[in-house]
Amino acid sequence: MVKPTRVTNTIRAERERFGLTQAELARRIGVTRQTLIAIEQGKYSPTLELAFQIAHSFGVGLDDIFQYPDQNSGGPT
Repeated sequence: MVKPTRVTNTIRAERERFGLTQAELARRIGVTRQTLIAIEQGKYSPTLELAFQIAHSFGVGLDDIFQYPDQNSGGPT
């Protein structure tokens, strides 16, 4: 069983705002639709390079798409 990532993202909202399907965005960033689905659902963390590609495809910074819980919010340090 794959452990979900603690990284959250706004890929789906941005993708829908741009009017892109999962297949279209996946093709733009060079991954399969299944990989994009797993990233959107927080089941898989993309590589740093892929994360930058996703953010750049929307013309925003990395932290506009991906968030990591604040260490002070009770998570491990």
